[in-house]
Amino acid sequence: MNVAHEFRLPDIGEGLTEAEIVRWLVPVGGSVEMDAALVEVETDKAVVEIPSPFAGAVLYHGAAEGITLQVGAILAVIGEVGETWSADGGQVVEAPPIVGTLHGDVEPFPPRGTGRALPVVRKFARELGIELESVSGTGPGGKITREDVIRSAESAPAPAAKEPDESVPLTRLRRTIAEHMERSWREIPHVTTFDDVDASRMLAVRGALARRYGQQIPLEALVVMAVIPVLRQFPEFNATLEGDDLVLHHRYDIGIAVDTLEGLIVPVIKGADQMSLPRLSGEVERLSDAAKDRSLVPDEVVGATFTISNIGAVGGGFGTPIIPYGTTAVLSIGRAVDKPIARNGTVTIALIAPLSLSYDHRVVDGGLGRRFMAVLMENFGEPALFL
Repeated sequence: MNVAHEFRLPDIGEGLTEAEIVRWLVPVGGSVEMDAALVEVETDKAVVEIPSPFAGAVLYHGAAEGITLQVGAILAVIGEVGETWSADGGQVVEAPPIVGTLHGDVEPFPPRGTGRALPVVRKFARELGIELESVSGTGPGGKITREDVIRSAESAPAPAAKEPDESVPLTRLRRTIAEHMERSWREIPHVTTFDDVDASRMLAVRGALARRYGQQIPLEALVVMAVIPVLRQFPEFNATLEGDDLVLHHRYDIGIAVDTLEGLIVPVIKGADQMSLPRLSGEVERLSDAAKDRSLVPDEVVGATFTISNIGAVGGGFGTPIIPYGTTAVLSIGRAVDKPIARNGTVTIALIAPLSLSYDHRVVDGGLGRRFMAVLMENFGEPALFL
């Protein structure tokens, strides 16, 4: 009796229509337990493990690694050991075929040894032309890290001659970023206001708090705490414009822009206003790490009401950040450097950080933008105002 269960690709995120197969965790013929990880897929925003809703033997893979499946298409078929299944009506046959057509440079199965590297590291190695079989992994369990790939690339001999130009397809994440940025820039009239702020006290307090709590205090955590009372005072900056209505959010779900190998990812700290500084610090670090290894779940990259981008972490100064679609403002913080300033009639040296605030000019006028920035600068200058 044929008891095979067809498992179709579920909608695992808002607006998801398709996903790319990154890695099968259970081969055809292998056994899987109910709720055990079956396959790793890449959506527009994250790499996600999908669990099996059935226990049994894997009879069929709906697509090879590197192939994109539509939501609702057969992802896998689970049945009994010894049972076989065909895509032609599901009847029992001698061997289960693999569907999907490979095109171009698609890598249907990872070469021997690449299982020791995360998908993002495998892509990075391909971009540098590094064969992972020749790379020694220094990560946990012998996993190959980004640094291992970089060391291998640096030790590789230089090419004998200049190579011709090449066309490299954008990754799924980069295509998604491009679409979102284009829509925001096209539909939102941006205005950006700039200011230098004395960050001496903020950075000194950060060090003291790290010693008090015995843990690292990311700058982003302090910035979140500094900005939330300002958002309460000026709710237009924590809002969504929907047609002729401005929806003022009474939740403070703060997006934190993270620079990754694949591009800029913005995980969201849900209910940031309800967190203590140690908890907020831990959440910033957890989400940042998950963004870098592409392990964020879909719910962790949606729903931001305001966004913070610490471009100072990569040496940036002033910028013109693009407002994430569905919000009205974004704040960018540049790297703090020693500069001379006038204080109490004398010139002194202080750590000065550049701030750049972009806002939706349909919602916020220049005067309101300047008032928001003025209160925020007061908080930066004296953390006692918000801690």
